[in-house]
Amino acid sequence: MLTSSRRFSTHVAALVFLALTAPIASRAQSGPASSEKPFVVEYYYKAKWGHADEFLKLFKKNHYPVLKKEMELERIVKVWVDQPRYHTTEDGRWDFRVTIVFKNAAVANEPFDEVALQKQMYPDQETFQHEEQRRFEILDGHWDLPIKTVELEK
Repeated sequence: MLTSSRRFSTHVAALVFLALTAPIASRAQSGPASSEKPFVVEYYYKAKWGHADEFLKLFKKNHYPVLKKEMELERIVKVWVDQPRYHTTEDGRWDFRVTIVFKNAAVANEPFDEVALQKQMYPDQETFQHEEQRRFEILDGHWDLPIKTVELEK
């Protein structure tokens, strides 16, 4: 027969166990639903002074068609480009923000053979590679920023 202090210890141990495992079980159950949410990434490009138009021309010629093909393949839901209306400080300056909405986080992070797609779409690989190299040569900066929505009403 258990003494009252031993019963108390058993109850405390059970409560601690539940407190530690309940959040894990809850996250495991909500995992698949959240993995189906769209996954948004913003890609920032800062061109060297005087080269923003050239960057955009090369982006539209070589990279945007690849992104559109990925939309046809249903990896990407939506793509758009923003440009600041006014200027900022040089440190915070960016010329283009490309926002890509992927189907979900898994699709965004799983391996995808973009090179094979590029070879299929651009048979003249020498020109394609040269222009893509130029597109990045004229940049002062480039960074990628995965975005999450903050629920304000919860």
